[in-house]
Amino acid sequence: MPQLAFDIGFFAELPKLQPPVRKGVLDAWEKFGRLTLDQLFKDPGLKLESLTKAKDKQIRTIRIDQFWRGVVLAPPTGDTFVLLRVLPHDKAIDWAMKQKSSINAVTRAVEIRDAVTLDEITPAYERVAESSSKPRLFAKFSDGDLGALGIDAETLRQARSLVDQEQLDVFAPLLPQDQREVLQYLAAGCTVEEVWQDIVAPALQTSAEPVDTRDYETAIQHTRARIALVTAPEELRDILEKPFAAWRVFLHPSQRKTAYRASYSGPAQVTGGPGTGKTVVALHRVRHLLRHLRDGDRILLTTYTNALVNALRSGLESLVDDPELRERVDISTVDGFAGRIVAEAPGAVALRPLMSNEEVSRWGKAAKATGFTGSAQFLAQEYRHVILAQGITGPAEYGAADRRGRGSRLTAAERPLVWETVERFTAGLAADGCRTWLQTCVEAARLLEAQGPPYRHVVVDEAQDLHPAQWRLLRAAVPARPDDLFIAGDPHQRIYDSKVSLKSLGIKVTGRSVKLRKNYRSTQEILRWSTALLVGRPVDRLEDEGLGETLLGYRSALHGDGPDVRGAASEEAELDALVDRVRAWLDAGVGAGEIGVSARFNKTCAKAVAHLKDAGIPAVTLRSADAGTGDPAAVRVGTMHSFKGLEFRCVAVIGVDEETLPFPKAVTPPEIDPKQHETDLMSERCLLFVACTRARDSLAVSWWGEPSTFLTEAGVTTG
Repeated sequence: MPQLAFDIGFFAELPKLQPPVRKGVLDAWEKFGRLTLDQLFKDPGLKLESLTKAKDKQIRTIRIDQFWRGVVLAPPTGDTFVLLRVLPHDKAIDWAMKQKSSINAVTRAVEIRDAVTLDEITPAYERVAESSSKPRLFAKFSDGDLGALGIDAETLRQARSLVDQEQLDVFAPLLPQDQREVLQYLAAGCTVEEVWQDIVAPALQTSAEPVDTRDYETAIQHTRARIALVTAPEELRDILEKPFAAWRVFLHPSQRKTAYRASYSGPAQVTGGPGTGKTVVALHRVRHLLRHLRDGDRILLTTYTNALVNALRSGLESLVDDPELRERVDISTVDGFAGRIVAEAPGAVALRPLMSNEEVSRWGKAAKATGFTGSAQFLAQEYRHVILAQGITGPAEYGAADRRGRGSRLTAAERPLVWETVERFTAGLAADGCRTWLQTCVEAARLLEAQGPPYRHVVVDEAQDLHPAQWRLLRAAVPARPDDLFIAGDPHQRIYDSKVSLKSLGIKVTGRSVKLRKNYRSTQEILRWSTALLVGRPVDRLEDEGLGETLLGYRSALHGDGPDVRGAASEEAELDALVDRVRAWLDAGVGAGEIGVSARFNKTCAKAVAHLKDAGIPAVTLRSADAGTGDPAAVRVGTMHSFKGLEFRCVAVIGVDEETLPFPKAVTPPEIDPKQHETDLMSERCLLFVACTRARDSLAVSWWGEPSTFLTEAGVTTG
């Protein structure tokens, strides 16, 4: 029977399609499953038409409704058609006329290229290259190396005409998908071996049979990273209605290899920049582990914030249909998990969590009582980064503690007074029935070490923000054996200053670590702009502090407009501009719930909500939305911290001025600790980076007064 599969390019544009158009797609899909091949070609409603003068006779169009057309790959053999795009009638015809399909002779995947445009522009670029003093972009790679990576003769000619990255960016959206990835990897500095490992090797694992470049039916089966075969109307309906459900059907070969590996001999790690699919891979790993649980086994899926917990819960519901299986997964923040362990202990006494703004004042009181003349800020950081980080429990241990990484000197003679102040601080908390969250994690780890681990597997998302005390808790939550810990994180999104070396905590991922480089969320234009905020800034890896992490090879296959970056004369003018921007997005067909507005402070968020509401635009804070008290069809407004792990079709980041980012109170003065000063500045940079990379299609960044130094230093104060 015929069937209609779906290309990733269709899903990338899916959020832009209104409900009636989505229903038309569902109706068309059902026809393919109901009619014979002969009936499909004759059906007057579907109008499976070939196009006169088309570059590829296998590219046809179908009717979605009177205004919208689908562009499909209709191979001459086999029963599987592929929906490539859904566009307005004239745009669909124009796009379809230019496309050409082929099968990659190495990766054995179906590829689509804009052959007409490539044929038009390549000669001009060849002439420019001939007269350019620059070396060719891919000069150091032989034709044989490129051919072994799947570059065919047509793409080889185009690649040889390029002299710089900017030219490749022009060609990239037009090139065949796998070949585009190969060239982008190489241009970013990756070796032939690294490209082979990431792109070619995973594809070759699916079959050892010779490639038949005419067998589209088999090639479609090998293109699961970009082509989805949907078998039930309920599944397609779910995909059309839920963005996450659309993307969960796709895993790049390297992602699938990581998520569905039969077993790891110990802890495993996946890293990558924003939008590379780390969370999706983690959820797929949970799905895989659920299939192999024994009676009584359970899984802990954990992350940093409650907002992310809600996102993980929703994602797992979309991915795992069986509610009984989902019940075997506990989804919680690490702090929430720690609180539960401590509360369930025999004889437990409820203690109030200490608020962060209360902690510094308590340190000041403790210092005054002991006569310590250093700052309360120093004490708080010493307690967090040395004592709790190293699990120190007594004065002798503290006297011998390794303080490397701390920029403030402390003599051996001064340490006893610091320890006395720490004891005064903790005693005061105990007397008042308080405990910090990290203290709760320490206590929970102690309890688990005594009673034994409650989980068979622990899967960790947003791992980069966890403190060593939290890692000790997670280590104690699962026995050390194969498939114990699966860790997903990105050091470039570390916004809570919790540097950690997993290796030093006995969590060794050497040989079991995968880095994802392809962004599936943001356009290349948004990505390039946002990445400029961090370029040249040192970032430590998760597995071993001190080893550098880079954004080498980080790129997106999606293209669109660059960010709209502008300043305003006053806060009122900036909020007025925000209203205009949001209204323009709404007028373009973007749903209010697909728009996010982010700011550094809650007070700025409140002003944005009020301003939007006064203009008749529904808006709600993320806190209200998470609590279920806000309008679901409203613009989401939240702090940069609360945006972590979320994504929106359109994002406005407001208040990016010199007095806000970096926020002076969040940055340790250099005279107190120069190393901590640099760490805090990097956390503030990462905060802005995280907020900007929440955007899929459109990003607007604004300020009033003078722009943040982060923008001026990166040279991105104009769009």
